[in-house]
Amino acid sequence: MSHDPVHRPEHYTSYPVEVIQLTEHLNFCRGNAVKYIARAGLKNLDKEVEDLEKAAWYIDREIKRLKGTTSE
Repeated sequence: MSHDPVHRPEHYTSYPVEVIQLTEHLNFCRGNAVKYIARAGLKNLDKEVEDLEKAAWYIDREIKRLKGTTSE
């Protein structure tokens, strides 16, 4: 299949399954963490660390939710 930035972005199709096929089975925070980890360095190599930091933010938020310590 050819590259389609809306329906099949290259940074989501680098694996045997599309990232959305996995993340749609997770809650929002876990899905976003997986999304950022999976695409880290693929969409924009200059933002690889930023993507991993975003993943960590979502993981931390999910941990706080599970512990009942979210402040929002």
